[in-house]
Amino acid sequence: MRGAEIARHTGRIEAALAEGAAARSALVASWSRSARLHGLDAARPLKPARLTEAEFRAARDRMGPLVAAAAPILDGLFRAVGGVGCCVLLADRDGVPLERRGSRGDDPAFADWGLWTGALWSEAAQGTNGIGTCLAEGRAVTIHRDQHFLARNTALSCMTAPIFDHDGSLAGALDVSSAMPEVTEAVAALIAHSVAESARRIEAEAFRLAFPKARFLLVPGAEGNAAALLAVDGDDLVIGASRVARQVLGITGDLAAAPRPVADLPAIRTTATGATPPPETPPETLADGERAVMMRALARAGGNVSAAARALGISRATLHRKLAARRGQ
Repeated sequence: MRGAEIARHTGRIEAALAEGAAARSALVASWSRSARLHGLDAARPLKPARLTEAEFRAARDRMGPLVAAAAPILDGLFRAVGGVGCCVLLADRDGVPLERRGSRGDDPAFADWGLWTGALWSEAAQGTNGIGTCLAEGRAVTIHRDQHFLARNTALSCMTAPIFDHDGSLAGALDVSSAMPEVTEAVAALIAHSVAESARRIEAEAFRLAFPKARFLLVPGAEGNAAALLAVDGDDLVIGASRVARQVLGITGDLAAAPRPVADLPAIRTTATGATPPPETPPETLADGERAVMMRALARAGGNVSAAARALGISRATLHRKLAARRGQ
C-alpha cells in the first residue's frame, strides 16, 4: 500500500471518529476501540504476533473437542470456497487460529499476511478484522477491504461467524479470508452465509459430542438452525441446551447442576441430528416410571425433598424410602 493510500485510509478513519459516528455505526465503533481502547495506529504495518510452540499446543489442547468436531466441516467449507482464493480458519476465543485449510499455491501469500495457525488476530492486536471483531461483538461480521482498521490489512476480505460451546459460552470463530479482487462485496455476502451455516453445524456436532449418552431434541421455531438443541437424559431431564435453545426457551443457569424436566419446557419435537443413534434401551417398567416421576418432582423442587414429597402427595419419609430403594437396585 502506497503512502498516499495509507494517508487516505487513516484520514477516513480519523474523520469518522471525529464526527462521533461510533454511536451510529458498528464498524466505526470497532475503529474507535482499535484506536482509543487498544491504542493502535492504522498506518503502522503491524504483522500479527505469533504464539510460541508451547503456547500453541496449550491452546489446541483447550479446544481439542471443538477442533475434532469441526474438522470435516472445515474440509467441506474449503471445498466450497478454496477455488476463489480463500483460506478457512478456526480460531479460539482469543483470536488465535488453531486449524486452517488452504491451497498450496496460495499458502505463501496467506503466511505473509499472517493468516496462519498460531497468529494473533484479536481486535486488540490487529484492530478491526473479521476474527477479532466477531469475537469482540459476539456476532457474525464481514470486514471487507478498507473496513479493516490497519492499512496493512485493507486488501483482505474476511467473513467470520462466532462459535458457541455446549453451555452457550463464546468458544471461538470460523473465518474465511481472501485477498483476491474477485471477492466482491456480493461474493463476500454469499460466502458469509456459508460461513454462518458451517459455524452452526460445528456447534451442533460439538454439542452432541459433549453429551454422548443423551438424546437430542430440536427446539421448535428454530428448525432452520441445526444448533438449536437440547440434551435430555433417561429421566426426561434437560441436562444441556445450546445457546440458540437457551435464547428461544429462556433457559438460564447450569443445567448440569440443576437439570429441568423436559415436560416443563414449551412443546418440542425430536429430530434427526446426524449423530450415531444411542443403543436401544429396554422397555420402561412401572419402577422406571416411578423413579422418573420422583426425579422430575425433585428437579422442580430444586432438590428439596419435603417440597417434592408434598407435590407427589406422599410423606417425606416415604419419598426418602423410595429413593433409597431405587439407589439400592
